[in-house]
Formats: sequence, structure tokens, C-alpha cells
Amino acid sequence: MDLQGQRELLLLNELDRDGGATQRTLAIKLGVALGLTNLYLKRLARKGYIKITTIPRNRIRYLLTPQGLAEKSRLTYQYLQHSLSYYRDMRIRLNEMLTPFDAVAGQRVAIYGTTELAELAYLSLREMHVDCVGFVDGNPRESFLSCPVCGPDELGQWQYDRIVIADLENAGACEERLVQAGVSREKILRLGPRP
Repeated sequence: MDLQGQRELLLLNELDRDGGATQRTLAIKLGVALGLTNLYLKRLARKGYIKITTIPRNRIRYLLTPQGLAEKSRLTYQYLQHSLSYYRDMRIRLNEMLTPFDAVAGQRVAIYGTTELAELAYLSLREMHVDCVGFVDGNPRESFLSCPVCGPDELGQWQYDRIVIADLENAGACEERLVQAGVSREKILRLGPRP
């Protein structure tokens, strides 16, 4: 699913939930400029997915049309298919990368990140009976998935064989933070989508 489809789905969901939402509020939810939000709304109206009314006279209200509800359903299905495909692809990639751990009993791994990808990595390691000693994050908190969380500088207190970076957007920066904290590059694995 492309970015435009994701934004249209988000807009349709928001307008279905609150037809009286302002363009400024919608822009914030979308994470785009107000002018771009206006363009998206006009496009949805032109396609017949929403109707723009003024009730009362000085207040704009957006109403989903039957076509809009059908499009919202179609986009939701497409989004779910995309998400499941991504999930399957990442699970395959994780299992390929982590297979060497499966053969070595007693492997201890720390996971850098506390995102959905980190959760997938954790589940994959559990399936392989690899011990996850905890999670590393730039914003430490007490726990994540019932495991301890520490900052990169506190890693010296943990015993681990490898660190798996589960942050796609900041993988390079995460690796550099780990190296600066004294972790050998040979112990670092980066997760990511297939090239």
C-alpha cells in the first residue's frame, strides 16, 4: 500500500469517527502540512468519497458517502494485506538472520529497540530457544515484554553474545552508539527488509 493510500485511509477513518474535525486537526493526525490536507480532502470529495457541508453556516462538516465507506473498507483490507505481508517477510528475514543462534546452545542476545520489529525479533528468538537478556533503548524504561531495558552505556552490566538492532530507521546511528559504548561490531546484527 502506497503512502497516498495510507493517508486516504487515515483521513476516511478520522472523518468517519469525527466529521466535524478541522483541517488543522486532520493535518496533525496525518503529519503533513495543512495545504496538503486540504488537497487530500478535495480529492476525496472529487472522487465522491466524502461530502463537504456547512452545518451550521460557519462550520464545515465532512460526511462519508456510501462510496466513501466502500473505499474505506477496500483500503482497510489492502492495508491489512500489506501489513501481513510485511510481517511474514520480516519473520522470514529474522529467522534467516537468527538461524545460526539456533544451532548454538546457550546463546544470549540483547535487542536494540522497543518497536514492533523488536517484538518480532523477540518472538523469533523465543521460538529458537535463544535467551533474550533484555532490550537496549535510547530512552530506557523499566521493562519491555517483561524483560529489562537499559541504555547503550549500561550494556557492560549484561552478559550477551550478540546484539540485534531492531530499528530500521536509525540502524546506523544505533550501531554507532553501541560501538561508542564499547560493543564490538562483530557482535552487532542489523535487522531490515530484504534489499
